[in-house]
Amino acid sequence: MKLNKIVTTAGLSLGLLVPNLAAAAPTTFVHLFEWSWPDVAQECEQFLGPKGYAAVQVSPPNEHITGNQWWTRYQPVSYQLQSRGGNRTQFVDMVNRCKSAGVDIYVDTLINHMAAGSGNGVAGSTFGNKQYPIYSPQDFHESCSINPEDYGNNRYRVQNCELVGLADLNTSSNYVQNTIAAYINDLQAIGVKGFRFDAAKHVAASDIQSLMAKINGSPLVFHEVIDQGTEAVDASEYLSTGLVTEFKYSTQLGNTFRNGSLAWLSNFGEGWGFMPSSSAVVFVDNHDNQRGHGGAGNVITFEDGRLYDLANVFMLAYPYGYPKVMSSYDFHGDTDAGGPSVPVHNSGNLECFASNWKCEHRWSYIAGGVDFRNNTADNWAVTNWWDNTNNQISFGRGSSGHMAINKEDSTLNATVQTDMAPGQYCNVLKGELSGDAKSCGGEVITVNSNSTINLNVAPWDAMAIHKNAKLSQGSTSTPNDDWQRTVIFINAQTQSGQDMFVRGGIDHTYANTNLGRNCQTTNVECAMPIRHNNLKNATTSAWKANDNFLDWYGIESGQSAQAEGTAADWTTNVWPSTYGTQKTVTNDGFGVTPLNIWGEHYWMLDVDMDCSKAVNGWFEVKAFVKNGQGWESDINQANTPFASTNHVAQCGKINMFKFNSSNVDIRSF
Repeated sequence: MKLNKIVTTAGLSLGLLVPNLAAAAPTTFVHLFEWSWPDVAQECEQFLGPKGYAAVQVSPPNEHITGNQWWTRYQPVSYQLQSRGGNRTQFVDMVNRCKSAGVDIYVDTLINHMAAGSGNGVAGSTFGNKQYPIYSPQDFHESCSINPEDYGNNRYRVQNCELVGLADLNTSSNYVQNTIAAYINDLQAIGVKGFRFDAAKHVAASDIQSLMAKINGSPLVFHEVIDQGTEAVDASEYLSTGLVTEFKYSTQLGNTFRNGSLAWLSNFGEGWGFMPSSSAVVFVDNHDNQRGHGGAGNVITFEDGRLYDLANVFMLAYPYGYPKVMSSYDFHGDTDAGGPSVPVHNSGNLECFASNWKCEHRWSYIAGGVDFRNNTADNWAVTNWWDNTNNQISFGRGSSGHMAINKEDSTLNATVQTDMAPGQYCNVLKGELSGDAKSCGGEVITVNSNSTINLNVAPWDAMAIHKNAKLSQGSTSTPNDDWQRTVIFINAQTQSGQDMFVRGGIDHTYANTNLGRNCQTTNVECAMPIRHNNLKNATTSAWKANDNFLDWYGIESGQSAQAEGTAADWTTNVWPSTYGTQKTVTNDGFGVTPLNIWGEHYWMLDVDMDCSKAVNGWFEVKAFVKNGQGWESDINQANTPFASTNHVAQCGKINMFKFNSSNVDIRSF
């Protein structure tokens, strides 16, 4: 996506999105916080480019102070391209490879200050007493502190004193402006397309205007200006020189999703007193406020699990601003901690989703939300808004798309009007349209002949369809596909180091005799297609990758060799204090879940399952405890629709079984 230095509204947000049905224009960028340059390059090629992300915001690439904390990157020593992210050669390689993948690079740029104190930078440069390789004491303001109350009533101190003790550059100086401009122009010559001006509100808007006149070309610039509406420095002062971060968006979205009603959001944006859409960079959270810094507020983060999914789906579906997706790492409560020591792309292993890199941009609801936004940008308006006055909402983007969010504990059942053409569409939050447009990788949504949709959205779930995810006539995905959330609990006393796996589907002999299915030819005939809902558990998430069927054969193609089938997660209904810090399925992928009403040691499988492949809604399950009991014995469950020596479960329900026992409890959600 190409943006002018000064962006104006021209029909669509940002005034630049021209629809291209063959390949929708990118509309969203991602902050790969603390990623190395080789990791960013590989991610551009393998995921960001193919998935339609516009750009990557990278951490500051210049020399900084030594130390492992993340904020050392924000204490510059020189403008030499040597940092924790890599060296100049690696940076250039990253920019070129991302460009080839169709992804721009935005650099986090430090224009307000230099490092505090004295010492050595990561490239070996020395500094101290306001003396740096590129600056001398005369290039700085006199030392003074910014007091907390200054932000509300003292513009001079905010823009001329030292932010948390960092040496404050005299940005009105011609030499300082020329030096910063030379750094930015060097990055542009490499191929960088955009710049985030860190701590921009600590620099006078007039100084930035002068700096911009010395910058070559027309890069995208967006200013970090924390303005919650009571600041001495107003965000609107910076609109003439670029986009501006709208922190009120993050705060108010968090407040609404946590404590309010989604029905309030029908006029979100300018209607809530935010800056014009064409000027705003928006986000659910960023690297500062997810740690309680930089504006903070009632922020939703990756630690909030499905709530975070739903908030991002709303941001990406609603036509306001230029959205930035956050891609974090797990800092385990230590708000100073730097990134994990292990690379994201680690010798063929992807270190995402668990206790290292969180990779939120890869989460299916977020990546699918980006796809939805890219393909609805030509209809920059909300149409056919519907809500239940509480936390179930649905709205359209004209004939380009329609979405729904259910942030309630009961199913969203409603018929809503759309402007979309009748037909079948892929729910892009849960799967993609195949290349021949004949099948979906996930749920199929039907738009009726009168352009209505009969919504059936599970609790705490969402759906999004767009015009370019429509199944062709004669497709293999038919209304018979019946994806429903299905949960299996199996109670088994286990020890540390033991894990439970389940296998299942339809018994081969029964299928051949009664259903005419030859499961010896292809296991898919007797398998239950699944999509895992819980990828938060650091231990089991890797085993769930490429696990697309509940079947009898165990490891699928591309699945981890450590798996013994389909992985389950340990749960309880109450977390004993002797276990230490409470763990929950929502946040950690294991531990306490409200679905478990029975007790400790109930292993849970939570999936969306294609119930059309079941036998009148029923299928079979058997458990295996790795490093423990092994396979459970045959059982004799009563009142089953057919004879079986396995547990017989009901698709679309919560099923509770006990290991080596015929006990069963089946409940509706």
